[in-house]
Formats: sequence, C-alpha cells, structure tokens
Amino acid sequence: MAFQLGEDDNQGMNEMNLIPLIDIMLVLMIIFLVTATVLNPTVPLNLPKTSASVSEKPPEVIQISIDKDAGIFWDSQPITMENLQQRLNDEAKQGKDPQIQLRADKDGRYETVAQVLATASNAGLSKIAFVNDAD
Repeated sequence: MAFQLGEDDNQGMNEMNLIPLIDIMLVLMIIFLVTATVLNPTVPLNLPKTSASVSEKPPEVIQISIDKDAGIFWDSQPITMENLQQRLNDEAKQGKDPQIQLRADKDGRYETVAQVLATASNAGLSKIAFVNDAD
C-alpha cells in the first residue's frame, strides 16, 4: 500500500536555472576590472625628446671547426684543445657572451665534439649552434 501526497508529477525539472551562473560571472567580471585598473596605474609624464639612436652591435660569432682527423680550428687557424680552452675562457671573461658556431665533419670523432662542447660549457659559454650543409 503506497501513500500519495499531492499531485502525481513525475516529470521533474526540464530547465536549468542560469541565474546563479550569471551572478557568479558578473562578480568575476567586476573583480577582473578592478584588479586590471589597480595593476596598471597610469601616471601622466612628459618625457624628454632626444635625437640619439640606439645602434645594436651584432653579436660576436666564433667559428670552431673539427675535421675528420680530430683537428680543431678557430675560424680557419689550427688550435690545440688547451689553447681552445684558454681562448674560450678569455672570451667568457670579457663578458661578451659570443655565439659559437660549431662545424664538425660528418666523418669526425664524436669524442672531439663532446670535448669542445664541454670546454665551452666549462668556460660559461652557452650559445652554441651546430652548422650543417643544406641539401
């Protein structure tokens, strides 16, 4: 035996109430507008005018080449690993942070390439690019 109170309405809600969602969105919009104006204060300034131009020097590029016989070259001059380490340390001490372009022969030894990379890293130089030929 079942009791029934009120009408027999088993349909439930057919619509979703959007008013709380709209209220939350309006509050968030107000918060964003207030914080955007607080974080970006505008101060009226009368800045001076100058005729000086900024000329940016191109970054210094060092080309290090490694041939298939494990010979190391600074630009086109042969150099030993010890001299390479000294020159890279000197470049790092000057504070210029030059870019190193590493050109290694495809038949060369990986050990020499790894030693050159380690030497540059130990000197504090991190801008190293590998150069290859495009086909």
